[in-house]
Amino acid sequence: MIESQRRLPLALIVGGLVTFVAVYAMMGKAPTGQPATAQASTLPSFAILPDVIPRMAIAYGVGGRDESAGINELAWEGVKRAADTFGAEIKEIAAKPGDTDADREKHLTELADAGYYPIFAIGSTYAAPVAKVAPKYPGHWFGLVDDDTVDAPNVIVIEFHVEQGSFLVGAAAALTSKTDNVGFIGAVQSPLLQTYEAGFTAGAKAASPDVRVQVAYLSQPPDDDGFSDPAKARQIALGMYDSGADVIFAAASDSGNGVVQAAHDRRLWAIGVDTDQYMRSDPSIRGAILTSMLKHADVVTYKIAMEVANGVPKDGTNVFGLDQGGVGYATSGGFVDPIMAQLDAFAVRIGRGEVLVPTKP
Repeated sequence: MIESQRRLPLALIVGGLVTFVAVYAMMGKAPTGQPATAQASTLPSFAILPDVIPRMAIAYGVGGRDESAGINELAWEGVKRAADTFGAEIKEIAAKPGDTDADREKHLTELADAGYYPIFAIGSTYAAPVAKVAPKYPGHWFGLVDDDTVDAPNVIVIEFHVEQGSFLVGAAAALTSKTDNVGFIGAVQSPLLQTYEAGFTAGAKAASPDVRVQVAYLSQPPDDDGFSDPAKARQIALGMYDSGADVIFAAASDSGNGVVQAAHDRRLWAIGVDTDQYMRSDPSIRGAILTSMLKHADVVTYKIAMEVANGVPKDGTNVFGLDQGGVGYATSGGFVDPIMAQLDAFAVRIGRGEVLVPTKP
């Protein structure tokens, strides 16, 4: 665990909790029976507790802030930006290898008991723990990133229109390809990863109707080894390149490094996922990264944290797309500069609802 940036005196914490109980009692209502749609809620917020310095927390999967293809770090950046606005504390915890749902439930409980809220939980491994812990703490907000299976009045589900961002990099792949042959490699053949596939294929076809899209997955559910097998990803990518592809999009977390290595070895192109992989890759191979599909987790966690702080959070599922700055594509390296106008035109049309991107292959 990473320690808090600073600690509040016990008296202030206790006093704040007493204030919270009193204010909540005066409100005369309990947050029950709300539907799982993104709408303003009346749960307590920082604005209701002006004498209490807010304490925000983030719970990561295994590896902490530097893992999960950078989305953890982006989520932290958004929370920190909000925390700096209020002079708030931030506490970060990370799951350990072998942690169970019970372990994660214990960590979330400890954060809630210590008065941290909102508590952002990153990834689907926290879905079941959040579902168990949140009802026990109706005065706390929980933000669940990248999972939409929890329905509770104090849980803010944070999702991304990944199909929209994948559409843009699919278009970039087709517009860049010299063979009219591109590839998609997913970590696990799950509904979420198939959403990336659907968007990528749609974007490639929109840019070049005759393009061939090769598709492969590294593992099948419930086996999730596909997220951490760069060697296997490299071998599959090499096979795709040998079959004519010259651009491959890897929606495969750490396994995507194997695709980048294969692209470098063949002097062809790879596309990163979720964060700007060009900036996170070794300089010796980053020249093979055409672009990356971006999930702007920093934009989203900042927005949610500020909504909680200002008393206007929306429980239920909140999905962020191009129109809200939730997804996009990277321009590092300048490799997509010649086609940016075309990609941005697609983005505008998607944002306006003129192009509806599929979510299933």
